[in-house]
Amino acid sequence: MTASAKAATARQPCAVAAVEALIVSVPAVGNAFAEGSEETLLVKVTDEDGRVGIGESVCTPAVVKAMIDQRTIHFWSQGITDVVVGADPVEAAALYDRSYHGSFYHGRRGTYVQAYSAVDIALYDLAGRQLGLPVYKLLGGARTERIRPYATCYPGDIYDGPMNAVLDEVTRQVAIATDQGLTAVKVPVLFGAEVSDRDIVAFVASCRAAFGGDLTMALDFGYRWWDWHDAAWTLRRIEDYDVAFAEAPLRHDDLAGHARLAAVSPIRVGGAEFAAGRWEVRDWLTTGGVSLVQPGVSRAGGFTELMRIAELCELHGAQLIPHSFATGITDVANFHLQAAALTIPMVEFRSSRLGPSRLRTELVHPPEPEIVGGFAALPTGAGLGVELNDELVAAHTVDASRSGGSD
Repeated sequence: MTASAKAATARQPCAVAAVEALIVSVPAVGNAFAEGSEETLLVKVTDEDGRVGIGESVCTPAVVKAMIDQRTIHFWSQGITDVVVGADPVEAAALYDRSYHGSFYHGRRGTYVQAYSAVDIALYDLAGRQLGLPVYKLLGGARTERIRPYATCYPGDIYDGPMNAVLDEVTRQVAIATDQGLTAVKVPVLFGAEVSDRDIVAFVASCRAAFGGDLTMALDFGYRWWDWHDAAWTLRRIEDYDVAFAEAPLRHDDLAGHARLAAVSPIRVGGAEFAAGRWEVRDWLTTGGVSLVQPGVSRAGGFTELMRIAELCELHGAQLIPHSFATGITDVANFHLQAAALTIPMVEFRSSRLGPSRLRTELVHPPEPEIVGGFAALPTGAGLGVELNDELVAAHTVDASRSGGSD
């Protein structure tokens, strides 16, 4: 019997003693994705021996904090904390089901799942720390020997300016990403209606010419089209530019349009970026007909639901590429997911070299992994394998009334 197996056999359950939901807010200096403050909803789950697991929710912090802090009203409106405190964190999946079943009054396919995502991540982190095992082993073990991240190269809010300026900034960021060791990028194509679809085709052609043929290139259209015919017209004309996938081509709730587009598109169509939980993602795979879903671990149900979604993808011949544009907590969580899931070919990665973010670089240590030849090593260490910067959290935790403002 191995040492880890002996430790697991000898383990005495150590229950959750407390759940904290904290809004961490820092000034968003130079951060193109935040106004005033950059924030995350941090969850700390502490056991009876004082060990702490951490997670986060990449949603509106004050809203998801209120959901976590809510206490039980009756059996169809159970408080998340009331379910989790006193339980064994190793039983994280069972706790998710128990809490979900008691959340009918919550409007649970939205804020409830978003909030519980942070709790679920923290429970797995805590269980891994108790057992001395990385999270991916708790998820069933490694199905791959390495992780493939891709970088989103967002040029900032400059899409109303000259198209060449956008191309120049994206190209600059791609060069930084490849210098970091990445071999895959995603380019947001977020031009307004005044830019024609023919211009979009020309922009994609210019991107491919600037990046070269060896780089994996995906595109994020930011829900550009109302009409699937228009989206299909464009996707057919960019087929030759070797696009890995087309994210968010149509309005998020238009599953019928996605089905029609996916049926004719020569490029893999992605969706479900904001889907909450496996039941909603199932609708994307069946009714929506997409072959790629992109829900995030820190807003679609944590490890428990993302692993179930990965298995759904296997049954439907689809891929899962989890969304991630948050702190190092979400990034490393995605690394554990890819390690454990058969249907995740790569994961989104928020490189700190492409734009300033104190939460990205300072909230946890190490802030980001080494990437060589397009790949990173499997996570090591117990739980998530990162440590929280308690000093930063203490200095920048705010109450809900200050969330969304400037520090």
